[in-house]
Amino acid sequence: EHRATQPAARAVGAFIEVKNVWQEYGDQVVLERLNLSINEGEFCTLVGASGCGKSTFLRLLLGQERASRGVVFQRYSVFPHLSVLDNVAIGLELPRSKLLGRLFGAAKRDAREQAAVILQKVGLGHALDKYPSQLSGGMQQRLAIAQALIMKPRVLLLDEPFGALDPGIRKDMHGLLLELWHETKLTVFMVTHDLSEGFSLGTRLLVFDKTRIDPHAPNAFGARITYDIPLNSDRRATRAAVEALPAHIAGNLQPAL
Repeated sequence: EHRATQPAARAVGAFIEVKNVWQEYGDQVVLERLNLSINEGEFCTLVGASGCGKSTFLRLLLGQERASRGVVFQRYSVFPHLSVLDNVAIGLELPRSKLLGRLFGAAKRDAREQAAVILQKVGLGHALDKYPSQLSGGMQQRLAIAQALIMKPRVLLLDEPFGALDPGIRKDMHGLLLELWHETKLTVFMVTHDLSEGFSLGTRLLVFDKTRIDPHAPNAFGARITYDIPLNSDRRATRAAVEALPAHIAGNLQPAL
Protein backbone atom coordinates (compact mmCIF):
# COMPACT_ATOMS: atom_id res chain seq x y z
CA GLU A 1 0.00 0.00 0.00
CA HIS A 2 1.28 3.44 -0.90
CA ARG A 3 1.06 5.89 1.96
CA ALA A 4 2.07 9.52 2.27
CA THR A 5 4.19 10.68 5.17
CA GLN A 6 5.05 14.27 5.83
CA PRO A 7 8.56 15.37 4.74
CA ALA A 8 10.98 16.90 7.22
CA ALA A 9 9.62 19.83 9.26
CA ARG A 10 9.88 23.28 7.75
CA ALA A 11 10.16 26.79 9.08
CA VAL A 12 7.17 27.96 11.07
CA GLY A 13 4.70 30.04 9.10
CA ALA A 14 2.05 29.30 6.50
CA PHE A 15 3.10 28.87 2.88
CA ILE A 16 -0.41 29.54 1.52
CA GLU A 17 -3.12 31.47 3.35
CA VAL A 18 -6.77 31.53 2.25
CA LYS A 19 -8.86 34.03 4.17
CA ASN A 20 -12.63 34.43 3.81
CA VAL A 21 -12.62 33.64 0.08
CA TRP A 22 -15.87 33.64 -1.92
CA GLN A 23 -16.34 32.77 -5.58
CA GLU A 24 -19.49 33.62 -7.53
CA TYR A 25 -20.51 33.27 -11.18
CA GLY A 26 -23.38 35.65 -11.81
CA ASP A 27 -26.04 34.81 -9.22
CA GLN A 28 -24.50 31.42 -8.40
CA VAL A 29 -22.35 31.19 -5.29
CA VAL A 30 -19.84 28.35 -5.78
CA LEU A 31 -17.58 28.81 -2.76
CA GLU A 32 -18.13 30.77 0.43
CA ARG A 33 -16.15 31.66 3.53
CA LEU A 34 -13.06 29.59 2.72
CA ASN A 35 -10.33 29.82 5.35
CA LEU A 36 -7.24 27.68 5.09
CA SER A 37 -3.59 27.70 6.13
CA ILE A 38 -1.17 25.40 4.29
CA ASN A 39 2.45 24.70 5.20
CA GLU A 40 5.02 24.12 2.49
CA GLY A 41 5.39 20.46 1.58
CA GLU A 42 1.88 19.36 2.57
CA PHE A 43 -0.07 16.95 0.34
CA CYS A 44 -3.71 18.02 0.45
CA THR A 45 -6.39 15.85 -1.11
CA LEU A 46 -9.74 17.50 -1.90
CA VAL A 47 -12.95 15.48 -1.89
CA GLY A 48 -16.64 16.25 -2.10
CA ALA A 49 -19.69 15.90 -4.31
CA SER A 50 -19.52 16.82 -7.99
CA GLY A 51 -20.02 20.54 -8.57
CA CYS A 52 -19.11 21.61 -5.03
CA GLY A 53 -16.22 23.86 -6.11
CA LYS A 54 -13.12 21.69 -5.76
CA SER A 55 -11.85 22.43 -9.27
CA THR A 56 -12.85 26.08 -8.85
CA PHE A 57 -10.63 26.21 -5.78
CA LEU A 58 -7.71 24.83 -7.81
CA ARG A 59 -8.25 27.50 -10.45
CA LEU A 60 -8.19 30.18 -7.75
CA LEU A 61 -4.85 28.83 -6.54
CA LEU A 62 -3.50 28.68 -10.07
CA GLY A 63 -4.45 32.29 -10.76
CA GLN A 64 -2.44 33.67 -7.83
CA GLU A 65 0.98 33.22 -9.39
CA ARG A 66 1.03 31.19 -12.59
CA ALA A 67 4.81 30.87 -12.93
CA SER A 68 5.25 29.08 -9.60
CA ARG A 69 2.59 26.40 -10.11
CA GLY A 70 2.30 23.27 -12.20
CA VAL A 71 -1.06 21.73 -13.03
CA VAL A 72 -2.16 18.31 -14.28
CA PHE A 73 -5.72 17.60 -15.39
CA GLN A 74 -7.52 14.36 -16.20
CA ARG A 75 -7.41 15.36 -19.88
CA TYR A 76 -3.85 15.75 -21.00
CA SER A 77 -2.64 18.92 -22.72
CA VAL A 78 -0.01 17.67 -25.13
CA PHE A 79 1.16 18.75 -28.57
CA PRO A 80 0.34 15.78 -30.84
CA HIS A 81 2.92 16.83 -33.49
CA LEU A 82 5.79 16.93 -30.99
CA SER A 83 7.74 14.00 -29.58
CA VAL A 84 7.63 13.14 -25.89
CA LEU A 85 10.97 14.88 -25.39
CA ASP A 86 9.92 18.05 -27.20
CA ASN A 87 6.55 18.12 -25.39
CA VAL A 88 8.47 18.60 -22.15
CA ALA A 89 11.34 20.76 -23.48
CA ILE A 90 8.88 23.26 -24.95
CA GLY A 91 7.99 24.26 -21.39
CA LEU A 92 11.47 25.78 -21.16
CA GLU A 93 11.56 27.07 -24.73
CA LEU A 94 8.39 29.16 -24.74
CA PRO A 95 9.29 31.43 -21.77
CA ARG A 96 12.83 31.98 -23.06
CA SER A 97 11.87 32.69 -26.68
CA LYS A 98 8.52 34.44 -26.56
CA LEU A 99 8.69 35.63 -30.17
CA LEU A 100 9.55 32.37 -31.93
CA GLY A 101 8.68 29.88 -29.21
CA ARG A 102 11.85 27.95 -30.01
CA LEU A 103 15.44 27.82 -28.88
CA PHE A 104 18.51 27.05 -30.96
CA GLY A 105 22.03 25.74 -30.48
CA ALA A 106 23.33 25.26 -26.95
CA ALA A 107 20.17 26.68 -25.37
CA LYS A 108 18.01 24.09 -27.14
CA ARG A 109 20.35 21.27 -26.20
CA ASP A 110 20.23 22.37 -22.58
CA ALA A 111 16.41 22.43 -22.59
CA ARG A 112 16.26 18.94 -24.13
CA GLU A 113 18.79 17.59 -21.63
CA GLN A 114 16.73 18.92 -18.71
CA ALA A 115 13.58 17.44 -20.25
CA ALA A 116 15.28 14.06 -20.67
CA VAL A 117 16.24 14.02 -16.98
CA ILE A 118 12.64 14.71 -15.91
CA LEU A 119 11.28 12.07 -18.30
CA GLN A 120 13.72 9.54 -16.91
CA LYS A 121 12.41 10.27 -13.40
CA VAL A 122 8.80 9.64 -14.42
CA GLY A 123 9.67 6.41 -16.23
CA LEU A 124 9.59 7.62 -19.83
CA GLY A 125 13.30 7.58 -20.55
CA HIS A 126 12.72 4.84 -23.12
CA ALA A 127 10.02 6.81 -24.99
CA LEU A 128 11.71 10.14 -25.78
CA ASP A 129 11.16 9.84 -29.53
CA LYS A 130 7.58 8.57 -29.38
CA TYR A 131 4.53 10.74 -30.07
CA PRO A 132 1.55 11.15 -27.72
CA SER A 133 -0.69 8.99 -29.91
CA GLN A 134 1.73 6.10 -29.38
CA LEU A 135 1.48 6.26 -25.57
CA SER A 136 -0.84 4.36 -23.26
CA GLY A 137 -3.06 6.22 -20.80
CA GLY A 138 -0.59 5.73 -17.97
CA MET A 139 2.31 6.91 -20.12
CA GLN A 140 0.36 10.02 -21.17
CA GLN A 141 -0.24 10.81 -17.50
CA ARG A 142 3.47 10.46 -16.79
CA LEU A 143 4.12 12.86 -19.68
CA ALA A 144 1.66 15.37 -18.21
CA ILE A 145 3.42 15.21 -14.84
CA ALA A 146 6.80 15.72 -16.54
CA GLN A 147 5.41 18.79 -18.33
CA ALA A 148 4.46 20.27 -14.96
CA LEU A 149 7.71 19.38 -13.20
CA ILE A 150 9.98 20.84 -15.91
CA MET A 151 8.91 24.31 -14.77
CA LYS A 152 10.21 23.54 -11.26
CA PRO A 153 7.00 24.60 -9.53
CA ARG A 154 6.68 24.98 -5.79
CA VAL A 155 3.01 23.96 -5.93
CA LEU A 156 1.53 21.09 -7.96
CA LEU A 157 -2.21 21.12 -8.68
CA LEU A 158 -3.82 17.82 -9.71
CA ASP A 159 -7.44 17.75 -10.90
CA GLU A 160 -8.56 14.10 -10.88
CA PRO A 161 -5.36 13.07 -12.66
CA PHE A 162 -5.93 9.33 -12.37
CA GLY A 163 -9.68 9.12 -12.89
CA ALA A 164 -9.42 7.69 -16.41
CA LEU A 165 -6.77 5.06 -15.63
CA ASP A 166 -7.21 1.36 -14.99
CA PRO A 167 -6.80 0.30 -11.31
CA GLY A 168 -3.40 -1.34 -11.83
CA ILE A 169 -1.97 1.65 -13.67
CA ARG A 170 -3.52 4.00 -11.11
CA LYS A 171 -1.71 2.19 -8.30
CA ASP A 172 1.60 2.55 -10.16
CA MET A 173 0.92 6.28 -10.62
CA HIS A 174 0.21 6.62 -6.89
CA GLY A 175 3.65 5.23 -6.14
CA LEU A 176 5.29 7.53 -8.70
CA LEU A 177 3.52 10.62 -7.39
CA LEU A 178 4.52 9.95 -3.78
CA GLU A 179 8.12 9.28 -4.84
CA LEU A 180 8.29 12.58 -6.74
CA TRP A 181 6.60 14.44 -3.88
CA HIS A 182 9.19 13.21 -1.38
CA GLU A 183 12.02 14.03 -3.77
CA THR A 184 10.89 17.52 -4.84
CA LYS A 185 9.27 18.68 -1.55
CA LEU A 186 6.38 20.13 -3.56
CA THR A 187 3.18 21.37 -1.95
CA VAL A 188 0.42 19.31 -3.61
CA PHE A 189 -3.33 19.90 -3.97
CA MET A 190 -5.15 16.96 -5.55
CA VAL A 191 -8.86 16.73 -6.38
CA THR A 192 -10.28 13.22 -6.36
CA HIS A 193 -13.72 11.60 -6.30
CA ASP A 194 -12.18 8.47 -4.80
CA LEU A 195 -12.14 8.91 -1.03
CA SER A 196 -9.89 5.89 -0.49
CA GLU A 197 -7.38 7.52 -2.87
CA GLY A 198 -7.62 10.75 -0.93
CA PHE A 199 -6.88 9.01 2.37
CA SER A 200 -4.04 6.84 1.07
CA LEU A 201 -2.16 9.63 -0.76
CA GLY A 202 -2.68 12.78 1.26
CA THR A 203 -1.28 14.03 4.53
CA ARG A 204 -4.38 16.19 4.88
CA LEU A 205 -7.94 15.64 3.63
CA LEU A 206 -10.10 18.67 2.81
CA VAL A 207 -13.82 17.95 2.45
CA PHE A 208 -15.88 20.43 0.41
CA ASP A 209 -19.62 20.49 1.06
CA LYS A 210 -22.61 22.82 1.17
CA THR A 211 -23.75 23.45 4.71
CA ARG A 212 -26.57 25.83 3.78
CA ILE A 213 -29.23 24.92 1.22
CA ASP A 214 -32.29 26.96 0.29
CA PRO A 215 -34.68 24.94 -1.92
CA HIS A 216 -36.18 28.17 -3.21
CA ALA A 217 -32.76 29.62 -4.13
CA PRO A 218 -30.43 26.67 -4.85
CA ASN A 219 -27.61 28.93 -6.04
CA ALA A 220 -27.67 31.28 -3.07
CA PHE A 221 -25.09 29.42 -1.01
CA GLY A 222 -21.74 27.89 -1.86
CA ALA A 223 -19.59 25.08 -0.56
CA ARG A 224 -17.15 25.39 2.31
CA ILE A 225 -14.36 23.26 3.71
CA THR A 226 -16.44 21.40 6.25
CA TYR A 227 -13.78 18.93 7.39
CA ASP A 228 -10.00 19.37 7.52
CA ILE A 229 -8.57 16.03 8.58
CA PRO A 230 -4.85 15.48 9.25
CA LEU A 231 -3.81 12.06 7.99
CA ASN A 232 -0.42 11.74 9.67
CA SER A 233 -1.85 10.52 12.95
CA ASP A 234 -2.61 6.92 13.90
CA ARG A 235 -5.15 4.82 12.00
CA ARG A 236 -7.66 4.84 14.87
CA ALA A 237 -7.88 8.63 14.71
CA THR A 238 -8.31 8.42 10.94
CA ARG A 239 -11.14 5.90 11.29
CA ALA A 240 -12.84 8.14 13.84
CA ALA A 241 -12.65 11.05 11.41
CA VAL A 242 -14.10 8.91 8.62
CA GLU A 243 -16.99 7.82 10.81
CA ALA A 244 -17.76 11.48 11.53
CA LEU A 245 -18.24 12.30 7.84
CA PRO A 246 -21.83 12.68 6.59
CA ALA A 247 -23.25 9.61 4.86
CA HIS A 248 -23.53 11.35 1.46
CA ILE A 249 -19.76 11.94 1.53
CA ALA A 250 -18.48 8.78 3.21
CA GLY A 251 -20.78 6.37 1.38
CA ASN A 252 -18.16 5.35 -1.19
CA LEU A 253 -15.23 5.08 1.22
CA GLN A 254 -13.68 1.63 1.34
CA PRO A 255 -14.10 -0.10 4.73
CA ALA A 256 -10.39 -0.97 4.85
CA LEU A 257 -9.65 2.55 6.00
